[in-house]
Amino acid sequence: MRTIAVLPVKSFGRAKQRLTGGFPDRPGLAAAMVADVLDALAQVPELDQVIVVTAQAVSADRRVTIVHDPVEAGQSAAAARGIEAALERGAERVLLVPGDCPTLDPREVSALLAIRAGVVIVPDRHGTGTNSLLLTPPTVIAPAFGEGSFARHRGLAEAAGASFHVAQAGSLELDVDTRDDLAALRRALGARPGGAVRTRALLEEAAVA
Repeated sequence: MRTIAVLPVKSFGRAKQRLTGGFPDRPGLAAAMVADVLDALAQVPELDQVIVVTAQAVSADRRVTIVHDPVEAGQSAAAARGIEAALERGAERVLLVPGDCPTLDPREVSALLAIRAGVVIVPDRHGTGTNSLLLTPPTVIAPAFGEGSFARHRGLAEAAGASFHVAQAGSLELDVDTRDDLAALRRALGARPGGAVRTRALLEEAAVA
């Protein structure tokens, strides 16, 4: 089954505004996290392609397709643009992945892709948002991210008559939007050697600055 991952990525200069005062280089952190996520996805054999929807240059890797998003109307709109691009490239299912989960474990992504359901939802660590969606076919539901999106996506799956599964994937649940999230990321990196090379280096540099 041809599977394409889609990452909606906000311009680094506009990203992580809720971290203001909590980290000195928000654009640098956003860039580092996206690069680490792309590194992890490159190690997932079940993925045929990766699409990044953004107004920002994020990768010179020829395996990554950049879909320009000049409007940046939000995560759901960017995800929809990415799904359209994935369909044009023959996708039979899409995996919507956040660009701010730098601890992403390729093995967890492979396990997620082994689940057979029309809609697979990975909630955030609070259980109310959605950090990842696996959609088979890609148009089974329209992405509807934002506050309360976990219940919204579940409702959309039910309304569409699609099978759905709620999946637990710890490394996908740890996205970084707030100071609390950043503290949780630091703890996760401290407990796990290796991985997230760029993010880890940036946080370590900030800690000793």
